Amino acid sequence: MTIQDIQNEIIEEFEFLEDWMDKYEHIIALGKSLPLIDEKHKTKDNLISGCQSQVWLYAEKKKDKLYFTADSDAILTKGVVALLLRVFSNQTPDTILTTELDFINKIGLKENLSPTRANGLVSMIKQIKMYALAFKMKG
Repeated sequence: MTIQDIQNEIIEEFEFLEDWMDKYEHIIALGKSLPLIDEKHKTKDNLISGCQSQVWLYAEKKKDKLYFTADSDAILTKGVVALLLRVFSNQTPDTILTTELDFINKIGLKENLSPTRANGLVSMIKQIKMYALAFKMKG
């Protein structure tokens, strides 16, 4: 599945939800289904700066694709990171680096987050792209 296919799938899911309370509930449910990061990866090095809550993000490369795991101490943030991992996991570094995320604006996510959570969202995306760049340079 391409990143655009995944983004379209997410946009369709959110179109069926009436209001932002329903959308928040859906995001929280996604967070609860997020595969847990291995405790050994919950280190200071994997902590994303710029987030109001604590968010750990770990990436590994298998063959030519990146796979991400993450966790957060805030349930809504955990759901937001689950959305991002759904889009970016199982993709090549090049694809991650060249993809424009349109689902965030199309579902209204950024403007329905508090300013600090919206900053955290930007920090998470930046960190995912940094991982992709680092793995691309390693070859």
